[in-house]
Amino acid sequence: MEFLVASAIGVMTAAGIYMVLRARTFPVVIGLSLLTYATNLFLFATGRLAVNQPPVIGATAGAYVDPLPQALVLTAIVISFGMTAVVVVMALRAYLETGNDHVDLPGDASPEASEDDWKLRGRKQAPVPQSVFGSGGERA
Repeated sequence: MEFLVASAIGVMTAAGIYMVLRARTFPVVIGLSLLTYATNLFLFATGRLAVNQPPVIGATAGAYVDPLPQALVLTAIVISFGMTAVVVVMALRAYLETGNDHVDLPGDASPEASEDDWKLRGRKQAPVPQSVFGSGGERA
C-alpha cells in the first residue's frame, strides 16, 4: 500500500514538473494543479496509512489516525484552489493582452515564439511626433 501511494506521489510530481516546464499557459496551470495534488497526497500520507481507524481518540478506540495531516490537507486544498484561480485569471489576462498563450519572454529564440506574430501584437505603436506648427501655420 505504501509503495502504491509513494509511486502515485512520484508520478504526479514528475508529470506536474513536466507540465510546468511547457511553453503554454494551460499546461502550466494543469502542472501546478498536479503538484498541489501530489503535495496534498504526501501530507495525507504522513499521518500513516491506517484502514478503519478513527481520526480522534475515543473511549472504545484502541488506535487512531493522526488528525493533523488531515487538517493540513484541508487547508492546502483551500489555498491551492485560490492559487489556481489567481493563475487562471493571470493567464487569461496575458492571453487577452498578447493574443496568444506563450509563457516565454518576447526576446527568447524559441521555435514556437518565432512562428507566431505575438511579438508584434503586444507592442504599442509609438506616437508620431508632430511639428511645433500645424499645417496651417498656427501653433498646435
